[in-house]
Amino acid sequence: MTSAENLAGGIDRFIDIVGRATSWLALGLALVMGANVLLRYGFSIGSIWMQEFEWHIMVPICVFGMSYALLHGDHVRVDVVFQYLSSRNKKFVDFITAICGMLLSLIVIWLCIPYVGMSWSIGEGTANPGGIDYRYIIKALIPTGFALYFMQSLSDAIKSYLAFRSA
Repeated sequence: MTSAENLAGGIDRFIDIVGRATSWLALGLALVMGANVLLRYGFSIGSIWMQEFEWHIMVPICVFGMSYALLHGDHVRVDVVFQYLSSRNKKFVDFITAICGMLLSLIVIWLCIPYVGMSWSIGEGTANPGGIDYRYIIKALIPTGFALYFMQSLSDAIKSYLAFRSA
């Protein structure tokens, strides 16, 4: 195995661990949403904190889940043209797509660093009375999630390039 293959395999294992750990948040989200519905409609009790907590759970599911979905091929792919390509051309398209994913990740990270930095510098919290403070922590997950996406795109680029080269 080459060092590139080792790197790709290590990234894949790391993303898989992060994705599996994050997937448990879906259970927490379902429980919080169920409790919100029960309290609101069963007992006429509403909680801004609980409603915001749903979003605080949803953010890591989304930003960490996108790299996990990419790893396992569960992402959206436009197969209208892709299905008619040869195996070699599919590998080439996968390589170009991975490079585009890396570039997109870098752009998002670069653009959101000032946004997240401002949020941290002011200790941004909620604008709602009774809501959850520490919104800056949730915003910090954006560049973190795209860093994971960059890593998985790098792994996919390595694997696609090696497959293309050997085809």
